[in-house]
Amino acid sequence: MKVLILGSGVIGTTSAHYLAQAGHEVTVIDRQPGPGLETSYANAGELSYGYASPWAGPGIPVKAIKWLLMTDGPLVLRPKLDPRMWIWGLQLLANCTERAYAVNKGRMVRLAEYSRDRMIALRAETGLAFDGRQQGTVQLFREQKQLDHAADDIAVLKRYGVPYEVLDPKGCVAAEPGLATATVPFVGGLRLANDDTGDCKMFTEALAGRAASHGVAFRYGTRIDHIAIEAGAVTGVATDKGMLTADAYVVALGSYSPLLLRPLGIGLPVYPIKGYSLTVPITDASVAPVSTVMDETYKVATTRLGDRIRVGGTAEIAGYDTTLHPARRGPLDRSLRELFPSAGDASKASFWCGLRPMTPDGTPVLGRSKFSNLYLNTGHGTLGWTMAAGSGRVLADIISGQTPDIEVADLGLSRYAYASG
Repeated sequence: MKVLILGSGVIGTTSAHYLAQAGHEVTVIDRQPGPGLETSYANAGELSYGYASPWAGPGIPVKAIKWLLMTDGPLVLRPKLDPRMWIWGLQLLANCTERAYAVNKGRMVRLAEYSRDRMIALRAETGLAFDGRQQGTVQLFREQKQLDHAADDIAVLKRYGVPYEVLDPKGCVAAEPGLATATVPFVGGLRLANDDTGDCKMFTEALAGRAASHGVAFRYGTRIDHIAIEAGAVTGVATDKGMLTADAYVVALGSYSPLLLRPLGIGLPVYPIKGYSLTVPITDASVAPVSTVMDETYKVATTRLGDRIRVGGTAEIAGYDTTLHPARRGPLDRSLRELFPSAGDASKASFWCGLRPMTPDGTPVLGRSKFSNLYLNTGHGTLGWTMAAGSGRVLADIISGQTPDIEVADLGLSRYAYASG
């Protein structure tokens, strides 16, 4: 079939790769001049397969209030007269129960672990270079109650057979020697040995280049206006370069997906949550992170990417505002300074922000829409890089009429009864 993919971030690009592998004629369009230039550009660098968790969980409402009252907290709310902001927030709160958390995390870990398997195969097949490392993640707990709460996550990890280690402070330093220089105490950690790291933009660029050499057409600098529908199916996508047609269409536009789908009567429950990152040159590799350390207190991930450190995190609920607020460097600077004080030169850091496409239950929306030839691959939140390979392969299988390797019925839009009308 001819397949038209809307979006050339890591999700759209991996979708293109697997669809081309399956024998389809694939075209990718994007408004940007190249691949991976929006949310994929400078994310935290984690391939956090075992760490995949929904933001909505027991205790989060109380934590959110605490974070909002902190000067340098991990959460900022910039209220807008946008009913979708408030509806999405209420939907998130509805998922903050123990039962919902277990269901949602189970879905996410299932897809993330499958994505890990696909990523291993993809690396072996392509030999792509993207400053990748396969040395695990340490979720670092500064307080005992954080460590105690990890029991809920461990139960899900056990259910899905994900290897893990509970570490005491000495074990944390053994896994990440740079933590010996930390200026703050910590009580322990949860190590996920199968997690990886890597530069998402480098990966997306390299995979797009490979896909192009295998026949995928990338049409950059193309603005999408609307999707045309007739008799229950898509007939084309109107762009500033004219109407583009195909047999099947894939929406992989991240946070912008709902804006394109809303006129079609698809209420995709995805809302943009802005995240920030610093990219810091390493000055002393001996005390820099080996892989990724997730600072549970500030919800900040510090990741080794070659000769750089990527510090990513914070959540700003501000609609589609992409203003780079200097004050939001605070939690990132603080976490790096307290955990790896001598590893890098923060004064030479590049500062970035991007919009994460978040669903209220944390799980992406993956599969066919209410229109017969329109498919969705979006809503991955902070885990697009983690879930990209698995999501791309699942989507290619669905479009090709093949049964995916994992259960996908609960990953589709149908789990939101209100969204497809």
